[in-house]
Amino acid sequence: MKLLFAHGWGFDRTFWTPLIALLPECEAVTDDRGYFGAPAEPLVEGPCIAVTHSFGTMRVLSAPPPGLVGVVAINGFERFSGDTGVPVRVLDRMIRRFATDPRAVLTEFRHSVGCTDPFGEIAPEPLAADLLRLRDACATLPQVPVLAIHGEADPLLPPAMRAATFAGADVQRIDAAGGHLLPLEAPDLCAAAIRGMLGHV
Repeated sequence: MKLLFAHGWGFDRTFWTPLIALLPECEAVTDDRGYFGAPAEPLVEGPCIAVTHSFGTMRVLSAPPPGLVGVVAINGFERFSGDTGVPVRVLDRMIRRFATDPRAVLTEFRHSVGCTDPFGEIAPEPLAADLLRLRDACATLPQVPVLAIHGEADPLLPPAMRAATFAGADVQRIDAAGGHLLPLEAPDLCAAAIRGMLGHV
């Protein structure tokens, strides 16, 4: 069983390095939107579980691999804006500022979710395109089991949004101590949850 790892907005495949290191028995494949370099869209053949973070959940649900049998959505969602989500005006403000100072917007966002790591040159085009997706898009609910792991102190996702995420799907929920970067903040918990999903599907 392969694990397909999909990162969120403002990060890349290296986000998953600490968590993947805790799963040496698993065959891991990582995608990359190309925010900081060349994009990577791996072709995943056969059954797989998607391990997603934040916006990576929307990305996978919008174009699920054919062999998808389960999703471990960490700090994830199928829709970012809306009634219970982040107000559209917040996204509009980010989009306007991004047009003139993309690096400052990205830095501010990463700091707001608890990441102060430096980053290199950015590719503004995919970052801008995905800001629009965060504002406007809504992914289809998965037709496979979902394990949703959310941080109780997530500064980005409001409590009502976390509670409503994946409503109507076959979902189990874990509320964890931590914020919006649980794969970095609680990698052991995330690794155990992934193993649990592997044993469930």
